[in-house]
Amino acid sequence: MAVPGPRRRQRAGPPNTLLRRRSAAFPSHGARVFIIDWIGTGGSWILVQFHALFTLIGLNPASGWTWAFSIVGLVIVIRILLIPLFVKQIKAQRNLQIIQPKIKEIQKKYAGDREKQSQEMMKIYRETGTNPLASCLPILLQAPIFFALFTVLQGIAMYNPDNPDYEAPGVFAWADYADLLPQAHEASIWDVPLYGYFMGANNENLIAGGFSPLHTQILTMVLIIFMTATTFRTQRQLIVKNSAPDNPMVRQQKILLYVFPVIFAVGGINFPMGVLIYWLTTNLWTMGQQFYVIRNNPQPGTPAYDAWEARKAAKAAKKAGPAPEPEVSTEEAATAAPVRVQPKKVPRSKRGKGSASGGAPAKGSTS
Repeated sequence: MAVPGPRRRQRAGPPNTLLRRRSAAFPSHGARVFIIDWIGTGGSWILVQFHALFTLIGLNPASGWTWAFSIVGLVIVIRILLIPLFVKQIKAQRNLQIIQPKIKEIQKKYAGDREKQSQEMMKIYRETGTNPLASCLPILLQAPIFFALFTVLQGIAMYNPDNPDYEAPGVFAWADYADLLPQAHEASIWDVPLYGYFMGANNENLIAGGFSPLHTQILTMVLIIFMTATTFRTQRQLIVKNSAPDNPMVRQQKILLYVFPVIFAVGGINFPMGVLIYWLTTNLWTMGQQFYVIRNNPQPGTPAYDAWEARKAAKAAKKAGPAPEPEVSTEEAATAAPVRVQPKKVPRSKRGKGSASGGAPAKGSTS
């Protein structure tokens, strides 16, 4: 059966100047940074593979939901690939926590000599195998992925078959996937395209294509709020549950707790909806992954570690079963046991007399 083609929308007017300014922020294909191009090609290839999978199981290939689920699939693949780096991050954070007392001693001992401080700290890092930058690797490596996806969505937004200078992004430039480019350009969720963004809701091309400015503003704002909230929640979870009270890095983390959400909230109004979906999904993954690590492998000296120790003790006590009762000797049991007094059997004749003496008439008597 033939696969239904994308819904065609009439294009009208020249490209909007705001979109042109945004695309100008990313240089032409030959001048872009190689790593961004390479990641963009790999990311777009994973994207179209998930799109083919969801189409195979019955989703509409021209629907924006199919492309949105494909972005979620892309996030899952990327985060699985980053798990080894996440493990290194956890080990680096734990080692930094352990060597904090030594770092404090060095800072106190060489308070007036910055060079000596650095030398001694580097020596400790080498001896313990600690890399302070390892704790930032997952975030640093996601930055080029973020910008690569941004360029791919920007390329989809600027799709114009009538423009001879237009270059398709990623694998959409390949002949095998060229037919998916107009489909991705026309795909929408509640009349909001994947490349729609809050500040560009009134874009001439979006309106001419039949997309809704109001829906674009509402949906992107909801995604921005959720993205900001999950960012705040993830940072707070790390500070409250998995940071020691005497850790000097906590003060910096508390500052970032409020700085990062503000950055995402302000910058989010210029993020395409597809990028917002990507970032919200990766935030949810981070929150779940971090919850698992904090619960099962917390740092020593933190509230999460105390809770983990309490759970281990409770589990061990439950596994061992109820405590055995102390053994009692036969003599002690006989002494402690209460003596039961058996009722004495009263003869029938005495029972009759007792009834008569009580004032009740005896059997056979007359009044």
